[in-house]
Amino acid sequence: MKSSEWHVERRQSSKFESPSSRDSENAHETGSLSIVILGASGDLAKKKTFPALFHLYEQGFLPQNEVCIFGYARTKITDDELKNRLRGYLVPGRDSSSEQLENVSKFLHLIKYVSGSYDSKDGFCNLDKEISEHESLKSSAQGSSRRLFYLALPPTVYQSVCKMIKTYCMNKSDLGGWTRIIVEKPFGKDLESAEQLSTQIGELFEEPQIYRIDHYLGKELVQNMLVLRFANRLFMPQWNRDNIANVQIVFREDFGTEGRGGYFDQYGIIRDIIQNHLLQVFCLVAMEKPVSLKAEHIRDEKVKVLESVLPIKDDEVVLGQYEGYRDDSTVPDHSNTPTFATVILRVNNERWDGVPFILKAGKALSSRKADIRVQFKDVPGDIFKCQKQERNEFVIRLQPSEAMYMKLIVKKPGLDIETVQSELDLSYRQRYQGVTIPEAYERLILDTIRGDQQHFVRRDELKASWEIFTPLLHRIDKGEFKSIPYKPGTRGPAEADKLLLEKAGYVQTPSYIWIPPTL
Repeated sequence: MKSSEWHVERRQSSKFESPSSRDSENAHETGSLSIVILGASGDLAKKKTFPALFHLYEQGFLPQNEVCIFGYARTKITDDELKNRLRGYLVPGRDSSSEQLENVSKFLHLIKYVSGSYDSKDGFCNLDKEISEHESLKSSAQGSSRRLFYLALPPTVYQSVCKMIKTYCMNKSDLGGWTRIIVEKPFGKDLESAEQLSTQIGELFEEPQIYRIDHYLGKELVQNMLVLRFANRLFMPQWNRDNIANVQIVFREDFGTEGRGGYFDQYGIIRDIIQNHLLQVFCLVAMEKPVSLKAEHIRDEKVKVLESVLPIKDDEVVLGQYEGYRDDSTVPDHSNTPTFATVILRVNNERWDGVPFILKAGKALSSRKADIRVQFKDVPGDIFKCQKQERNEFVIRLQPSEAMYMKLIVKKPGLDIETVQSELDLSYRQRYQGVTIPEAYERLILDTIRGDQQHFVRRDELKASWEIFTPLLHRIDKGEFKSIPYKPGTRGPAEADKLLLEKAGYVQTPSYIWIPPTL
């Protein structure tokens, strides 16, 4: 796969290349493909997993003559009842064309439903029987079939479900076929629980069979990070402590927990967003160049940079909780769970010594966005007197309105020599008109079918990430680290901005506002 081909129309991209030109390493995979969605009646399956499969089907990656999709859950419903529940999430809208509606009908025809509990021998034996019948109809040689199990389930049932799959639903032999599982976050609540979960699953499946999914690794501009860093000579010599002053990785939502307060309160913003999504982005920003684009080479470098992170200091953390959070009847009256956090990470290696990495996430803030901000140091010997006021900053906007832009100092048009901050802008909506950017789940499910683990979390990577945050999380859980109240619709606690200025040396440019270009 050529990294230079990552941004092309769905039907033509190298990552989403036509099925006839798949990687040679997967050319032997001609057996039937059974995709099992465990937790098929849940929100994740309805809103993300089934729509992703539908889009892959539309593009020809799930051929009718090979694929069957099985939904499995405790809910006692029929095939048609599940299909009717899914239809509204697959049909684009009232303006759907007859072709789109026909595609939806054809896709739903691939779906079968099996009801059973998650620790039931009978349920999983029945599931295996249905899968085997599909494989027989597709004339797959025993052992050449492919079985993919997507666990759209809470982690509390992972062990029992994995045991049932291992005991009753595995591919019967190895003639080019396989059995793989996709596991959703959260992967534990701290180091101990994550290791326990990894051990439980690891006793049943080999690491190459386990795909720990973090959907941020499927986002277009997150996947672009390695290309930007290692395919452009411009960035390679600049990407270090000699030139970069600080790095921010930011996630902001303009709404609160929206009825999920009871669930969210068990985890908080660090477990929900920072320890996984933002830390994965951090790895791609900070890691060294891998030997190749092979999954293990990339994941080796991610583990190395995680293991180089120093213990988090108390005075480099700000926690917040928006006012009104505890009004939710499912949230304890005295909850200390943070809905906002800013954490500074420091990397003890030659490239990044002294450069603060600011990971910031919050709910009920003034805007919704996720971006990476790489701020460069001041120009030495500044003859234009703009030092401490305007810095170069490379911004990668992950969502919404995907874009990359570089904030530069330029001459303001006119007769006088006056500087102003502007930008070099690559906005995807303008540059790639008519191109549909695939959803993260589409990419990651396709990667799993192809056996590419590059964008999934390895066990030692998971362990290293929990080692960074577990001491802080335990102190928060014990009430030793308090959340500061902040008003909904604001930037969060004022102390967080103070932390950026005093500890991270971030220089704000209040007069500059990035405006997405119009078509």
